Amino acid sequence: MLVPRRRTIALAFLLAFPAPTAPAQDRRSIQLKAPEIDGGRPLMQVLRDRSSSREFAPDRLSVEALSNLFWAAFGINRPETEHRTAPSAENMQEIDLYAAMADGLYKYEPRTHQLVFILKDDLRAATGQQPYVAQAPLNIVYVADYSRMSKIPADERDFCAAADTGFISQNVYLYCSSAGLVTVVRASIDRPALAKAMKLRTEQKITLAQSVGSPKQ
Repeated sequence: MLVPRRRTIALAFLLAFPAPTAPAQDRRSIQLKAPEIDGGRPLMQVLRDRSSSREFAPDRLSVEALSNLFWAAFGINRPETEHRTAPSAENMQEIDLYAAMADGLYKYEPRTHQLVFILKDDLRAATGQQPYVAQAPLNIVYVADYSRMSKIPADERDFCAAADTGFISQNVYLYCSSAGLVTVVRASIDRPALAKAMKLRTEQKITLAQSVGSPKQ
């Protein structure tokens, strides 16, 4: 009997990334659930409704929403090759997604499908120069790790990092449109100050940030 492709992907994901009872990195890390890849609305409807919003309800996003969101953004959709839901130059996968939330800063780890705890500080206000970023329950900070870009000529790395970030941020837009969430991508960032607050290495460069939450009633 033939198994539908989407069920095959879901089974492969569960086999590759079984959910542990406690994250290996830190007990404050968040083990995400397997993504609900059978859900969502038709693509053309999602594209019709895609939009930016700068008003967010303060409610924290559920673990289910975070699981689906980060997998849709840049998760592993082909476990046998560890290829992702968004392309990257030479498949270098140089973009890391950091999650700034009220209870701290996390980094998305696709291989274990976790939000790995980084810092206890609430850095949401530091992720942008607009007042609403401090109230958004989630601010994703896109960070390009240039140490992974050795196959790319030095004068092309900025362009490739920007393009790869764009692919991922659009995935976030589409997921939010499908799931009834709201989002806006942002470039107005004090990058040196934020990089210092996040304790990034010199070769890690902030490209964009993106606020996500439920619509404000």
